[in-house]
Amino acid sequence: MNPQRQADLFLIMVTLIAACGWIFSREGISGMPVFAFLGLRFGCAALVLLPFCRGQRIQREQIIRVLISGAWMALTMCLWIYSVSTTPSLGEGAFIMSLSMLFVPLVAWGMMKVRPARAYWECLPLAFVGLGLLSLQFPVSFHASQGWFLLTAVVQSISFCYTSRCARDVPLLPLTAVQLGMTGVVGLVLSGLTETWTQPFTATTAMWLLASILIATSLRFGLQLQGQKHAAVANAAIIMVLEPLLTVIAAAIWYGEKLPMQKITGGILILVAQLWFRWRMVVRA
Repeated sequence: MNPQRQADLFLIMVTLIAACGWIFSREGISGMPVFAFLGLRFGCAALVLLPFCRGQRIQREQIIRVLISGAWMALTMCLWIYSVSTTPSLGEGAFIMSLSMLFVPLVAWGMMKVRPARAYWECLPLAFVGLGLLSLQFPVSFHASQGWFLLTAVVQSISFCYTSRCARDVPLLPLTAVQLGMTGVVGLVLSGLTETWTQPFTATTAMWLLASILIATSLRFGLQLQGQKHAAVANAAIIMVLEPLLTVIAAAIWYGEKLPMQKITGGILILVAQLWFRWRMVVRA
């Protein structure tokens, strides 16, 4: 299997894990403060990865870039948590956040002078409408949290592009460990400053936290960085669009949520956009 196809496979696995991660996080947060969960999840995930970083060193001239990458990730996660805590509609928030992967080729165009392929422009309207039908509730009303979600989406797209460039010449595991560690520290600091832990820490909560640490964080971000190392930015962006569709399916299986025709239609449009983009890229090659 060539590196490009292997990278695409890794990113598809990332979307599957991310969809399950929504379930893990929702169950975990129900038993503990939000920022405490975020800090413990990412901080412990960094500690899990540390032993595997043995023998892989970050060069002195790469340290600043790695720290900047970690700062972008920490900012993204904190903005996302704040947006979730203030929004009256997670559906609208999910739609706006999903736009981050559609912003990526445009951000890459500005940051790395990588012009989006024609196939991207062809599939973008389908993906955009599909995400809207999948996540957006009608009629739409404006809320301040929508602005926060939009800011988070922009920051996440910048973080994705910066990390993609950084991952090309920095050892992946140390890079991932630094990103997760910085996010964990920021989460714990915010928890200490803003939260009071009044709930008992149960075995069930511990189980969801452990699943979030090992599967939804350590494994997910390791595979994502491995995929970003060899995947074309536009390819990665379109593949990651599958995450909200898979999240809806996971929620339907776990919580028994019904899928109305609007969401089914949105999911089909996203899949069509993905297949159309891949087919056009293959024909072009």
